Amino acid sequence: MNNNKTDITVVLDRSGSMASCKVEAENGLNHFIKTQAEQPGEALFTLVQFDNLYEFVHKGVPIGDVPPFTLEPRGMTALLDAVGRAINETGIRLAAMDEADRPGLVIVAILTDGHENASHEFSREQIKAMIEKQTNEFSWQFTFLGANQDAFAAGASIGIAAASSLNYTTANSKQAFDNLSANTTRMRGVTAQGGVASSSYTDDERTSSVQ
Repeated sequence: MNNNKTDITVVLDRSGSMASCKVEAENGLNHFIKTQAEQPGEALFTLVQFDNLYEFVHKGVPIGDVPPFTLEPRGMTALLDAVGRAINETGIRLAAMDEADRPGLVIVAILTDGHENASHEFSREQIKAMIEKQTNEFSWQFTFLGANQDAFAAGASIGIAAASSLNYTTANSKQAFDNLSANTTRMRGVTAQGGVASSSYTDDERTSSVQ
């Protein structure tokens, strides 16, 4: 296990309602990628974007090699299918690595501005069981960022602790990404020092995401 190596997956909503925060979300994700590429240690990046379908934009690529992202909102919200595929793909990819090269920290961040309404492969109960298994058995760190909803309830419904969930307003989409980046940087630093990472947000991060 390599504690100086982090695997980061972002599961990003691109449903039609995201048109209202397209620029903020684009800027936020691009700044997140740039900031994490500048941190000490190695990071692999996966991006899954979803509407009523899902698409792997990047799969486990060095984060410094990720090009600028453009969001194209459309469709409905197949959140559960996108999360399920992201978990399965990440597990398969990490299992294929040599143990000495496997990331010491695995982060899955889910960002959405709407409620699930289009999944057909995975149920909420299946996703909750999958997230709890990866969290409890393999110490993956999951975080849920939700706008236009109760992010704490939505996160809890799929097995993500309230401390690791963040409410944000669509107008503050970039700030939400900045807070995700600060959280990610903390986790990477703790893991590199041999400690146990926590995906909890600070009170200041919670406040700044809804102002």
